[in-house]
Amino acid sequence: MKVNPTVVLTFLLLSMMFGAGALSASLGLELGKAALKEVTQPDVRPNTSGESNSPATGKGQGLKLLKEDEVIKKVKARISGKEVEPEAAQTKAAEPAAEGAEAKAAEEPKKDERFPIATKDQDVSLQVTGVRREGSSLVLDVSLKNEGSRSVQFLYSFLNVTDDKGRSLSATTQGLPGDLPPGDQSYSGTVSIPSALLENAQKLSLTLTDYPDQELELKMSEIPVQ
Repeated sequence: MKVNPTVVLTFLLLSMMFGAGALSASLGLELGKAALKEVTQPDVRPNTSGESNSPATGKGQGLKLLKEDEVIKKVKARISGKEVEPEAAQTKAAEPAAEGAEAKAAEEPKKDERFPIATKDQDVSLQVTGVRREGSSLVLDVSLKNEGSRSVQFLYSFLNVTDDKGRSLSATTQGLPGDLPPGDQSYSGTVSIPSALLENAQKLSLTLTDYPDQELELKMSEIPVQ
């Protein structure tokens, strides 16, 4: 039997082609496996704990549900053309304002409700607006006002100051006018008493008369030492 060389050559070529195709497919499969070796499938399971197990895994957090009333507020606000500020943002914005108010209140000096202590006679008024310690003296902040129609004269050496023990105390004045003119203006000054004279004293009394007529008397008591 005579073998046709053409047929043999054809079968040989076909065999080589199939072999080359199989070898190429095998090499492609191996290369693909090597390329995908470090790639893992993402975890699409829901996270029931609501927290990520590990930052490196890249797992997402659980779904956060919105409150129904917040959703309704936002929808109504969008319909009316206004944005509703979230409660957390409102609270955060209110905190600095509250802290600022508290800081301001802390910086402001507390008002002494015991003052002013006032007395008035014949349109002339005397007020003690505060008491403080200054060096070795107790200082009374005072003011005079004359709402009458004529000037009133004072000689402050006649100012009488006593304590709740009945002791007469030496006092000096500063800033008070000797001639108090009529008008709406108040004239401020101080009355200073040496602290050494105030042993065990709790309250003070004060009396001031005009000079020389002594037609009016400005008198007050229960002025606290402390």
